[in-house]
Amino acid sequence: MLTFYLFPISYAFLSFPVAALLFTLPFLLVQYRRHGYVHKYRALLLYLFLLYMMNAVYLILLPLPPSVHNEPPSSGSYAQWIPFHFVIDILKETGVDWERPSTYLRLLEERAVLQVAFNVLLTVPFGMFLRYYFRTGWLKCLLLTFGLSLFFEVTQVTGIYGIYDYPYRLFDVDDAMTNTGGGMIGFVAADWLSSRLPRIDKLDEHVDLTAKRVSYTRRGLAFLIDWFALNPVIAALAVMHVPVPYVIAVAAYFIALPYIANGQTLGKWFVRIRVRGTGNRLGLKELLIRYGLLYGAVGGINALMIGFGARGGGGSIAILSLLLAVFAVNAVFGIHLVMCLFNRKRQLFYERRSGTGHVITQKPARRNRKNAG
Repeated sequence: MLTFYLFPISYAFLSFPVAALLFTLPFLLVQYRRHGYVHKYRALLLYLFLLYMMNAVYLILLPLPPSVHNEPPSSGSYAQWIPFHFVIDILKETGVDWERPSTYLRLLEERAVLQVAFNVLLTVPFGMFLRYYFRTGWLKCLLLTFGLSLFFEVTQVTGIYGIYDYPYRLFDVDDAMTNTGGGMIGFVAADWLSSRLPRIDKLDEHVDLTAKRVSYTRRGLAFLIDWFALNPVIAALAVMHVPVPYVIAVAAYFIALPYIANGQTLGKWFVRIRVRGTGNRLGLKELLIRYGLLYGAVGGINALMIGFGARGGGGSIAILSLLLAVFAVNAVFGIHLVMCLFNRKRQLFYERRSGTGHVITQKPARRNRKNAG
C-alpha cells in the first residue's frame, strides 16, 4: 500500500527542479514588488508550499491509465455519495478481532484505514500553510480546503477534464470530508507551530531597504520588462519607416522617461528600484552619459547589426567587419559584467562614468480611508 503512494511522491520530487525554475520568475517579481526585497525564510516557505502542492496533485492523479481510451469503471458507478461509507469498508475488510485488543494494531496495515489516513494527512500541510503563511481565518481555511478537495474529486471523476474516455477514479464524498477535516487539523496545528517559528507578518519590521544592495538579478528582471515593452515600439516605428527608430525609442524610454519619473522606467517601477544620481534629483546629463554609453555604444552597434542584416545591404567584407566589431564589443562587455558580478565594489563602466547607481524605492504608505477625501 505504501508503495502506491511512494510512486507519485518520487515523480513530484524529480520534477520539482523544473517547476521551481518556472516558479522563480513570478516569485521574484511578486517579492520585489510587494516587499521590496527577497527574504530567504519567506522564499523557503513558498518553495516548500510549491513542493507540497506538487506532491498532493501527483498523489491524486498518478498512476495514470496506460491509454486515454480507458475502460469504464467495473462497478458502473462514477460516484460514492454515502457519508462515512469508509466505516463500512473498514468493518468489512478488517481482520481485527474487536474482543482482542492485541489485534487492534492490524488496523495500521489495512487498506481502508490507510486510505482514510492518507486523505486526512494529504491536506494537513495545506491548512498549516493557510494559517501560518497566508494568515487566513478558520472559515476561509474551511472553504479553501473544501474547494481544493472538490477540485481533486472533479478532476478524477471527469477523467482529467475529458483527457480520458472514462474516470479512472471515482468521486467519493468521504474523500471530500476527510480532506476538509485534514485541512482543519492543519489549521489547528499551525497555532502551535506559529509560536515556535518567526511570524510572517513581522519579517519586514526591522528591514532598512535603503541599506540593501540592488542585485544584478533584480536589475536583469527590470531589463527584461523594459525591453519586452520597448521592442514592439521599435518594430512599429520601423514598419512606419520612422528614421532611426532605435535611437528615438531608446532616447524617449531610457532618457526622457527616467528624467520625468526621477530614475524609473516601467521595469524599474515594477521591481521597485530607480536610478539615482549624485544629487537629490537625477540630472539629464547623468542620464545622457549613462544610457549613451550603454545603449549608444554597446547597444547601438548591436542594433546597427540587426538593422543592417534586416536590410540585406552591403558586401561580405562590410558584414564581416561589423560582425567582428559586434563580437568584440559584446565579449569585452560580457567579461566586464562578469567581473562586476563577482566583485561588489566594482562598478559597471557606464555607472562609474555617469556617477549613477540603483536604489530601492520605498513602498507608498497606504492612505487612511477615513482621512481620504
